[in-house]
Amino acid sequence: MPIPNCKKTYCILILLFFGYAVLNAQTYGKNGMVVSSDLGSSEVGIAILKKGGNAIDAAIGTAFSLAVTHPSAGNIGGGGFIVFMNSEGNTTTIDFREKAPLAATNDMYLDPAGNLIDGSNHTSAMSIGVPGTVAGLYLAHQKYGKLPWAAIVQPAIDQAKNGFAFNWSLYRAAAYFSKEGNTNAFMDGYFRNDKGVLLQPEENWKQAELAKTLTLIRDKGRDGFYKGKTAKKIAAFMKKNNGIITKKDLAKYEAIERKPIKGSYKGYDIYSMPPPSSGGVALVEMMNLMELADFKTLEFNSAGHLHLVAEAMRRAFADRAEHLGDPDFNLNMPLDKLTSKSFAKKRFQEIDMARASVSDSAQFGRLYDSESTTHLSTIDKDGNAVSLTYTLEYSYGSQMGSNELGFIFNNEMGDFNPQPGITKSNGQIGSAPNLVAPEKRMLSSMTPTIVGKNGKPYLVIGSPGGRTIINTVFQTVLNVLEFNMPIDKAIEALKIHHQWLPDQIIYEKYLLSPDTRKALEAKGHILKERYNMGALMGITYDAEKGIFVGASDSAQPDSGAVGY
Repeated sequence: MPIPNCKKTYCILILLFFGYAVLNAQTYGKNGMVVSSDLGSSEVGIAILKKGGNAIDAAIGTAFSLAVTHPSAGNIGGGGFIVFMNSEGNTTTIDFREKAPLAATNDMYLDPAGNLIDGSNHTSAMSIGVPGTVAGLYLAHQKYGKLPWAAIVQPAIDQAKNGFAFNWSLYRAAAYFSKEGNTNAFMDGYFRNDKGVLLQPEENWKQAELAKTLTLIRDKGRDGFYKGKTAKKIAAFMKKNNGIITKKDLAKYEAIERKPIKGSYKGYDIYSMPPPSSGGVALVEMMNLMELADFKTLEFNSAGHLHLVAEAMRRAFADRAEHLGDPDFNLNMPLDKLTSKSFAKKRFQEIDMARASVSDSAQFGRLYDSESTTHLSTIDKDGNAVSLTYTLEYSYGSQMGSNELGFIFNNEMGDFNPQPGITKSNGQIGSAPNLVAPEKRMLSSMTPTIVGKNGKPYLVIGSPGGRTIINTVFQTVLNVLEFNMPIDKAIEALKIHHQWLPDQIIYEKYLLSPDTRKALEAKGHILKERYNMGALMGITYDAEKGIFVGASDSAQPDSGAVGY
C-alpha cells in the first residue's frame, strides 16, 4: 500500500534528464519513451527501441515483460486494447478483449429461482473468459511491428527464466496469499521458491513454467498459446475446475482491428477505443460537454468545476449502461449521436449548476434525453505512439491458474451484466447490450487514448481502475488540454468519480478540501472517500522541439518512465 500522502508530495523525486529512468516524476527523451507499471519492464521497452524497434515493438515487449514482473494485472491470461497512431497521424485500434466461451448462457450465474449466485461470476472457473492478450499482441506485431517476433518476446522469457528482484509490492501480495486460513493453494504457492519458502524482498524470483509457456509463444506465435501443448493444458485445467473453456474456444479466438472513436477538443483530436470498450464513447461525450463550459468562471477544483464534471460523468455512464456492448452483437448502437457536438449541447443545457441530478435505477436515457488493470504508453523517435491497456479484471484475476503454465487466469466474465433486466441502485446493471452470449466480448471501461495535435501524437495516456478508468483518463486529458498542466501534475491532480449508479461521488481523500466537500453536499451530492484512483501512465510530445516527457503515477510505487 502506498505511503499516505506520497502521491502528491513525491516520496521519491529523482530528476535525471535524457536517458535515465525517473520514478513517479517527469522524465525526458528525444529518441523514445516507455512508461509502465514496472520500471524494469519499461527498461525492456526502451532496449527494444534502441535495437531499432518501433513503438509497437516496445509496447509488445513491455506487455510480455509485465506478465512476468506485474502479475496482478500484466498478463497472458487476460485481454485488453491498443490505440496506435503512426508517424503520419493515421490511427487504428486493436481489440483483444476476452470472449465468453461457446458454452456460455445469459443465465449461467443464476440459481433456479433466477437469483444471482453470489461470487459465481467473479471467483470460480466459470468467471474466466477466453484470453485475448497473446492474439492481440501478435496481431499488432504482424500488422505494424518492425523487429522479429522472437526478439520482442525473448526479454520476458529471460526475466522469467533467470529471475528478477522480488519487490515490496509483490511481497505484500505474497504475505496476503500465504496468510493463515488461506484456502487458495495455487496463489499460496505462487510466490514461493523451489524449496517452497516464501520469497523475501530483493530475493531472485524465477518462474520456470511461465518461461516455458512464453517460449512456445516466441517460437509459434499465437498458435503457441491457442493451439498445441498450451491449449491442451488450459482445456484440461478448465475441465478439472468446472470451467467451460475448451480447445475449440481457444482455436476460434481472434483479435480484431477496429476504427477508433474520434472526437475533438478546442483544436485537438482525441482517439480512443470503440466498443466493446465504453471508454472512448464516454470520454468524447464528456469532453464535448466540457468544451461548452466557461472555465474562466469555473476555477480548477472549485465546487462548480467538480459539480459540472460529476454531472458529465453521471450522464455518460447512464448512456454507457443503456446502449453499449460488443459491436458484433449490437449493430445499432447510437455511437455517432453519443459523440456528437449537438448531443452534448442538448445535455449541457439540462445540467443545473446549482443542484445535483438524481440517478434512477429504473430509468436510463429518460433521466436526461476491478479491480486491477495496467496501462503502458510508448512512443518512438519517428512519432509512432501506442496506448495499451490490458487486464485480468480483479487484482490477480480469478486467482486461479495451472502450475504447469505459470500464469493467472482472468475473471472477466464478471464484466457482463449477470441478471437480465435487473438494474439496481448499487450499480448492478441488467440492460440487454452487455448480457452474456457465446463468443461475445464483455463491455469494458478501459480507455487507452491518444490525443493528436497537427497530425502528430501530443498526449498518450491510460490507467487501470475498473469503472474509474474512464473518469481518471477524462480528467487527466482535461487537465492537459484545458488547464495546460504538465503531464506529471495532470496525473497527480485530484480525481473524482461518478458512474450514475450508485448515485455518489467518490473522491480522493487527501486532495479534496473540507469546504469544497461541504459545498458539493449542499448541491445534493453524496460523497464517499477513497485513498486514490487510478495509476496513470502518460507521455506528452512537443513535436516542434522533438522532446518527449513521460510520467508514471506515484500511486504505483514500482512504476517508471524511461526515455533516451
